[in-house]
Amino acid sequence: MSTTEAGGRAIGRRVSRLDGPDKVTGKARYAADVPAEGVAHAVIVPATIPHGRIVRVNAAAALASPGTVHVFTHENAPRLAPLGGPPAGQSFLPLQDDRVLHEGQPVAVAVADTLEHAMEAARLVEVAYERAPFETDLERQLDRRPGEGEALPIFGWPCDSRVGDIDAALAAGDDLVVVRQTYRTSDRHHNPMEPSATLAIWDGDTLTLHDAVQGVMAARALVAHALGLDPAKVRVRADYVGGGFGCKGWVWPHQLLAAMAARELARPVKLVLTRAQMYTSHGHQPASRQTITLAAARDGRLAAIRHASVGPGSFVGNHIEGAAIGTRSIYACPNIETSHRLLRLHRSEPTPMRAPLEGIGLAALEVAMDELACELGMDPLELRLRNYAEVDPADGKPFSSKKLRECYVEGARRFGWDRRTHAPRSMRDGNDLVGWGMATALFAAFRQRAKARVGIGRDGRVLIETSTQEIGTGARTILPQIAAEVLGVPVEHVALAWGDTTLPEAPMSAGSATTASVGSAVHDGAVKLRERLAAAGGTEPARYAAALERLGAERLAAEGVFDPPAESPSSLFSFGAVFAEVKVDEDLSLPRVSRVVGVYNAGRIINPKSAQSQMTGGVIWGIGQALLERSETDHRLGRFLSKNLAGYLVPVNADVPEIDVSFVEDDDTVANPIGARGIGELGAIGIGAAIVNAVYHATGVRVRDFPVRPEQLLT
Repeated sequence: MSTTEAGGRAIGRRVSRLDGPDKVTGKARYAADVPAEGVAHAVIVPATIPHGRIVRVNAAAALASPGTVHVFTHENAPRLAPLGGPPAGQSFLPLQDDRVLHEGQPVAVAVADTLEHAMEAARLVEVAYERAPFETDLERQLDRRPGEGEALPIFGWPCDSRVGDIDAALAAGDDLVVVRQTYRTSDRHHNPMEPSATLAIWDGDTLTLHDAVQGVMAARALVAHALGLDPAKVRVRADYVGGGFGCKGWVWPHQLLAAMAARELARPVKLVLTRAQMYTSHGHQPASRQTITLAAARDGRLAAIRHASVGPGSFVGNHIEGAAIGTRSIYACPNIETSHRLLRLHRSEPTPMRAPLEGIGLAALEVAMDELACELGMDPLELRLRNYAEVDPADGKPFSSKKLRECYVEGARRFGWDRRTHAPRSMRDGNDLVGWGMATALFAAFRQRAKARVGIGRDGRVLIETSTQEIGTGARTILPQIAAEVLGVPVEHVALAWGDTTLPEAPMSAGSATTASVGSAVHDGAVKLRERLAAAGGTEPARYAAALERLGAERLAAEGVFDPPAESPSSLFSFGAVFAEVKVDEDLSLPRVSRVVGVYNAGRIINPKSAQSQMTGGVIWGIGQALLERSETDHRLGRFLSKNLAGYLVPVNADVPEIDVSFVEDDDTVANPIGARGIGELGAIGIGAAIVNAVYHATGVRVRDFPVRPEQLLT
């Protein structure tokens, strides 16, 4: 019995992943798996210094080694067009001049007949440098240049904002309780299971890229621009993407190098990043220093919020992390001021990482709120309820839908929050100090223009065609559920063609926007198709074949479009309340998360099974942010210290406790026709702060630097 036939509906059912069998049997084909006759393999030679110039490249030994086809350097590589309008991870083009602006920057590319030969050739390339002064230490730079930094736009938002007059509010409030603290988050790396990989194949003047990328359309635009091609001459395919989390969102040097090398050598070229190169070649989450001031009346009502964030950038791009963006909208307060500044360092370019923006900023703000609750002698949950925002404080707009209050109540009930004692170090379990902490989750509900074609044949089989990418979040199942719901057919009878620039245009898979955007386009196409079938007598699935016969068509298709206005009359966010229990061994000062409850409001949930999986994964990311993940930098050498999973800690099974996630649903048709908002990043927000707050409750030691380390708890 099919999913739809079992209950008459497809949306809201726990449908198992339709792509699951292909993934577990090895049938799913990733970029590096694509075969190509006569393929050559390319390996990047990375810079070993953080700043300077290339004096000489000696490729003689590499060219003489077995199987070597060519070695590209800045001296013989073809010129690329300067990057302008299309989206990119960095503006600095590879192998165009002798400058070195960060360690790991490509300074040569060795191409050979096998991967092993290419690796050996890359090893044999000798590069001599003229070293220049460099700086990779954000804290040292901030101490030397206090108050400095560049103010740049953040994905269309202004870097600074102000509501009310915070200085006047702070000056006038003699009875205010004020918290002023500085919080730090660490550099973190995405580490998807699949390394970034590109296979470039030329057919005359037409290029096909098989690419591990989160946006095939964006990749086509930028690669075409850099190579001086009409975008119609470039086809990008991404059959499956083995995790992205942001690092495969933009176009990076390896994609341009593969395409360039394939054109020059007139043969297919495959370039796969090594695990070490993934630490310098396609972005990372940048560290931050965030200074927060909170002022509240004795009853807990906020009078002022100031959130200033400074983060490291690079000399090869302009990414600035919007850590204070969420602060503008999360709590009711008459005076709110936020600012962001970028300090350029000799580091590789950062990029969004699950979760950007609020994922970094609320880690700090929600710890500050916990500190304010302690100063007031108030329960942390009560403080948040006292400052519940009924409209967006940033602009006064109503929220499209908001059930955060219900999330607080349900989360507290499921967690048993009312049993929490207020004083730190007041709860124990044998030799373990027990702490309970909580935090708010908020993430902007992004939506973008998208297209999808929905067609049906006389056999009753439905095909959705859209260029969206399957990056592991469940689109392969969710989009068929939407079409099945509208057309009344079994989900198993709906196929999806995706990840190809020859298909109807869809946006990048980023910002938790795929379901809302592409799903709405699928919904539109399915509704139009149903109406055309109904006009021919196909008023129900059993009559679709007869309707097609009357139309004299073997197949019938409709073009669906979702085109949201650039400016929404409502404020669009998803919300959540997160509660965490931490146990800290009193002798070893070792914190471990023992229980998590998260309750979320993200509109309509299309597939509760995949949604629960997404939120559970996000919580695990938050455990990493709070307790484990930190990309250490050797500032003497100007490089990340451990470019591997031996020195970069991520949560493993033993670190993951009982996780209880659930949803308070509503149908947010103001946001989009299917009523769903994004969840992919929401689960990674709030949990880090909830854990750090629980550590304080357990130990009485307030940690303001993420992640918490045992030595910080030694007293």
